[in-house]
Amino acid sequence: MRYSILLFILISNLAHAGVDLVKVDKSESKMFLLDGEFVVKEYHVAFGANPKGHKKQEGDEKTPEGTYTLDYKKEDSSFYRAMHINYPNEIDKANAKKLGVSPGGFIMIHGQRNNLGWLSVITQRFNWTNGCIALTNREMDEFMKLVNVGTEIQIYW
Repeated sequence: MRYSILLFILISNLAHAGVDLVKVDKSESKMFLLDGEFVVKEYHVAFGANPKGHKKQEGDEKTPEGTYTLDYKKEDSSFYRAMHINYPNEIDKANAKKLGVSPGGFIMIHGQRNNLGWLSVITQRFNWTNGCIALTNREMDEFMKLVNVGTEIQIYW
């Protein structure tokens, strides 16, 4: 009985939790959804094939580092659902211009490649994106319910 009550309270709190910050620790392959100081949810995530360091140019297979905003949801992606990260920001564009390269873009949090969700047991064990942050499809559904457009995301090593 006591376990049932605690489980009910936990589920109720999760359902009503407001995520106001997403933190991504690239060194641990973890994403944390936060409501203030409270961790609402933690996920194991996959990144670009070359995850260490900040994204500087298109094709470097790095996931950006820094503070960004999740600025829109995309349901018609090549991957199972997606939410866009507003990379490149003005600083990223200026740095790429100094280097004479394109900063790249279209960095998303997304699920698995369409029709291949069943492979997530394998794909989530290594970094396979071109710089995006990947979840399983089930986790992506949950992420989309918990995180609103306009939420800040902090990505760091």
